[in-house]
Amino acid sequence: MNRLYPILSEPRFVEPLWGGQRLAPWLALPPPHPERLGEIWLVFDSNRVTNGPFAGKTIAAVVQAYGEAVVGTRSFARYGADLPLLAKFIDAADRLSVQVHPDDEYAHTFEAHTGFHGKTEAWYILATEPGATVTLGVRAPVERTALAAAIADGTIEDLLAQQPVRAGDLVFVPAGTIHAINAGIMLFEIQQKSDLTYRLYDYNRRDARTGQLRELHIEQALAVSRLEPASASFFQPLSLDEQRELLVACSSFALERWHVQGCLSASTDPGSLEILTVIDGTMQLEWGSETLTLQRGAAVLLPATLGEYRVAASQGILLRSYIPDLPTLLATVGNDTGVAPIVQ
Repeated sequence: MNRLYPILSEPRFVEPLWGGQRLAPWLALPPPHPERLGEIWLVFDSNRVTNGPFAGKTIAAVVQAYGEAVVGTRSFARYGADLPLLAKFIDAADRLSVQVHPDDEYAHTFEAHTGFHGKTEAWYILATEPGATVTLGVRAPVERTALAAAIADGTIEDLLAQQPVRAGDLVFVPAGTIHAINAGIMLFEIQQKSDLTYRLYDYNRRDARTGQLRELHIEQALAVSRLEPASASFFQPLSLDEQRELLVACSSFALERWHVQGCLSASTDPGSLEILTVIDGTMQLEWGSETLTLQRGAAVLLPATLGEYRVAASQGILLRSYIPDLPTLLATVGNDTGVAPIVQ
């Protein structure tokens, strides 16, 4: 039985019609660069491992073989031997469709054949063009019939709230929230493992391959959409210590930002896997007597049972994603959830 270790995998490149040209140079990818590199799926269950004894296997195969030793006891109790998270970069040169995602109950009931869960997500804004905004929820409470009518006559944008964003912002998008990433934004996204997206509106754009209007999913979207304005979606970081900040925590994931100067020691929790994603600088990841070098854009999956590890850099920033123990986290940071970026 192979000893579990930090796992690197081959990322999946996605080239949608709204994709941009900033990710490739930001990550120093070798040419030729895709014309519209919109998404890079950094950690996903079908990605193939590129390091160590598991090289060539998919992450899903490793999770199936090792179960809760990889994903952690909390995720295993909820989903079994299934990777619970998807980490990605997004670069939107044009606006994405107005869309919504289902929650677990709807996904597991009506989309069980896909193998996906619901989709709650969070965006960490990496860079923006001046005046960049995101679409997030409705401006005022709306009846489902009125929402359907606005979709039909093309006036849905009049119902939607727009929020300005800038680098360093954290935007929390619970399942059921109507939303869109608009033009001029590059971000890191942590989400539940799901690719279930229901489009309500797409600006009458056509698929470049077929020439047909892009598919909408109005019936499903109306069934899952929240009809009240989004609340508690923009959070201020909560300091955990001199180098670590909590950006958001909910039942599906937590996201921290670490400012690494020198060596920072940590340990995995048997309850959860971790995903470390470097967004600035070059870092060394050390565990036992072994070391990995992580350049900007690298994402590494730490099995829940890895234990103690260290990250070292002269100066850098990484994002740490995991499945939190919310009661323990609340006890650690205090009970003032009106201030803490914690959603119960």
